[in-house]
Amino acid sequence: MKRFLLIAIIILSVLACKKIKYSPEGPTDIRIRNLSNLPFTDVTVNTSDPLGNINIGNIGAGNESEYFRFEKAYPKAEISANAGGKTYSTSLVDYTYMTILGQGKFTYVVLIETETPPRLKISEVIPDAPLD
Repeated sequence: MKRFLLIAIIILSVLACKKIKYSPEGPTDIRIRNLSNLPFTDVTVNTSDPLGNINIGNIGAGNESEYFRFEKAYPKAEISANAGGKTYSTSLVDYTYMTILGQGKFTYVVLIETETPPRLKISEVIPDAPLD
């Protein structure tokens, strides 16, 4: 009887342990690196996340933001920022058939592609580290 009780307690303890389960899609931590020579203000990012646009804040010229967590992210994103009195943005992204970045920390390297029209470009996506 004691043996049965001990086995039952062990089985219940193992089943009661709950690990945080991530999906293969994410979450994904994203930061933005500003490669331009102008500071970016009011930077917003949308990686197709159902939460919509996330305000990253301000990023100085040549600097990068902190990481922000997204449910999922792709190699392309919709990013907008103010710089030099203009509002710059990437073009709209069609995520159909695009590969998900998955769990990890990534940096979008962003620069000003054109002044007229004011357009941003993600020049590179750098895998930084696995999630903590």
